[in-house]
Amino acid sequence: MKDIEEITQELLKFRNERDWEQFHNPKDLALAINVEAGELLELFLWKNSENANTEKIKEELADVFAYSFLLAEKYKLDVREIVLDKISKNGEKYPVEKAKGTAKKYDEL
Repeated sequence: MKDIEEITQELLKFRNERDWEQFHNPKDLALAINVEAGELLELFLWKNSENANTEKIKEELADVFAYSFLLAEKYKLDVREIVLDKISKNGEKYPVEKAKGTAKKYDEL
């Protein structure tokens, strides 16, 4: 997907201009995703979801995506391919006729 490739290239350019690749090993990228996801969750803490700050949500979500794209690039993974593959696998685990309208886990259907 051209958009993902373009975003990844911009992230790499940004990172490389600052000589930050040395800090972007797989472990630290995975940790950064978790930290940023935690910051995203914090925006909803003690609030109704409609009261969360949309601008801050955009910023934290962008951070989660950015570190995720960098981690995928580190392993030479095709983001489009792995997401579509996961959707397909989830389709097998959660067939519509069993999963529609329920939040049960696949092993409880």
